[in-house]
Amino acid sequence: MVLAPHAGHLPLWVSALCGLTLLWRAVATLRGTRMPSALLLLPLSMAAMAGVFMSYQTLFGRDAGVAMLVLLVAFKMLEMHARRDLFVVIFLSFFLVLTNFFYSQSIFTALMMIASIIALLTAQLSFQFTGAVPPLGRRLWMGARVFLMAAPLAIVLFVLFPRIQGPLWGMPSDAQGGRMGLSNSMAPGNMSNLAQSDDPVFQVRFLDPPPSKAQLYWRGVVLGEFDGRTWTKVRRAPRSAPEQISMKVRGAAIRYQLTLEPSSNNWLFALDLPDRLPELEDNTARVSNELELSASYALDKRVRYDMSSHIDYSLGATPELHERWRWLDLPDGFNPQALQAGAAIGQTMGDPEQRVRSVLTMFTEQPFSYTLQPPLLGRNSVDDFLFKTRSGFCEHYASAFVVLMRAAGVPARVVMGYQGGEFNPIDGFLAVRQSEAHAWAEVWIAGRGWVRVDPTAAVAPERVQRGLSSALAQNPPAFAGLGGLLGLSGERNALLEQLRFRYDAINNGWNQWVLNYTPDRQSGLLDSLKLSLAHWRTLAILAAIGALLLLWRAVRLRRGTDPVDALYSALCRRMSQLGMARTADEGPNAYAARLAQGTLAQDKIAAARRFLALYSAHKYSARPPAPGLASTLKSLLNNI
Repeated sequence: MVLAPHAGHLPLWVSALCGLTLLWRAVATLRGTRMPSALLLLPLSMAAMAGVFMSYQTLFGRDAGVAMLVLLVAFKMLEMHARRDLFVVIFLSFFLVLTNFFYSQSIFTALMMIASIIALLTAQLSFQFTGAVPPLGRRLWMGARVFLMAAPLAIVLFVLFPRIQGPLWGMPSDAQGGRMGLSNSMAPGNMSNLAQSDDPVFQVRFLDPPPSKAQLYWRGVVLGEFDGRTWTKVRRAPRSAPEQISMKVRGAAIRYQLTLEPSSNNWLFALDLPDRLPELEDNTARVSNELELSASYALDKRVRYDMSSHIDYSLGATPELHERWRWLDLPDGFNPQALQAGAAIGQTMGDPEQRVRSVLTMFTEQPFSYTLQPPLLGRNSVDDFLFKTRSGFCEHYASAFVVLMRAAGVPARVVMGYQGGEFNPIDGFLAVRQSEAHAWAEVWIAGRGWVRVDPTAAVAPERVQRGLSSALAQNPPAFAGLGGLLGLSGERNALLEQLRFRYDAINNGWNQWVLNYTPDRQSGLLDSLKLSLAHWRTLAILAAIGALLLLWRAVRLRRGTDPVDALYSALCRRMSQLGMARTADEGPNAYAARLAQGTLAQDKIAAARRFLALYSAHKYSARPPAPGLASTLKSLLNNI
């Protein structure tokens, strides 16, 4: 339970060596053979440490440190000669359980670690019995009780103890270990690989009625430079505010709250046209001239920010476009057929909107298909896609469309982000996953400004209206036999759907209220508690009154309890721990007679029988109690 969760991120040879070591230990235990000598274990452990160095090129940091600790715990199982060694293994295992949170802090990981802690506590308690050992079920309950007694204190510390800012692990080489998402470039195959991942990107809670799914375009990265195959960002310094951009909005803004999952990038996402910059904790948001939102540095921890956006707007609606050449530039020597086709469109059609419609009509009427498994493309990737394969994902259509538009004299650019999302009716959140990754285009038209054009919608309108699975369901040959397993068949089981929604809601609640419990949220909670109690002095007075009430109750219970009866109860608890629990129908004399037949040490049995004889005489004799009886019973109890 302690070592197995680490198998997913450790080298295969480490997991295999740990399995062989534990198998060796199991065989030695079952056969009763001796443990291997240090002359064998020392070279083996040194060779394992050398293997860790070769795998990670270091012995420091998160991954190398966890690998060494896993190996040392496994090797320690072959060097257990005394009870002290048992406790060393237990304590190392407690620490190793904690390291699981370096890699995953999900609710499933937390439940697994709770089960591991209870198992470790049970093993630690099992080492204390010297006589008959209680059944495993009873020992597990004892370990669970220890955990449950500690849980309230842990919850109080979690809520009130000052929060430490930053990720759980902060070594420079490991700090950027978050999930990858959108990159700063786009080439054929990039988006289709990303779209096959079901990892969450962000969750959205709308404060106003949400737009339709076809209107959910989450803007991310804008690409304007093309080398013939790969699109990259325009190279210029970002601005703190879009001062030079002409914007006109229509209608009220839509308010929402967005929770962004950790990643190795610094991109921030917003719906269409945001009306302000996000406010981030210990980070600064900025915006580029292309309305790309980003943070000052990588978002390696979960962030949440409030936003409001407009979905009906005009962007850059001026008579002339600043730096028009930048959005018309195409490399020489690449894609000659596409350049010729685009130039022909520009010569035959003078209106830019007609040029746009002509390309979209070509995608609709000619045999283009939408698939996650497009054929490989050569050096002239756009030519191969348009005139040979005619099969691709959103990045193929967006790239080809922008190239044709630029060749036709229409300024255009590629926009990467996410489109759509899945609404969870259980908690009301919209979940956007990597599978919603999408690329579309923007063209500039005089008087209208930058206008979004999604060429994928011309080929697969289901992708925009209902999501990726619906679009791919229209093309079954590429996914025959795998659609049901991948969840892309378009058919959903209502029960499984509800179970998945409930699991997602629970997981989202865990992310929102536990993992996203930041110092600011803690400060806000304490401030609200302070306001609700009017003043901190009121809280102190109430706490003092509560403490006095608890003390008065404890003193009253102590006075009302016979000290001899309290010692008898302590004896029964001690004997239960030693495997000789008293049954409910046994009196002191019958209990003493049964203890005489037990397997405990003779000195312990003699002390227990003497204790029970004195207690029986005290309870059932007409004579007054002997002086100093309580001290005598206490002395006998200490000898058991």
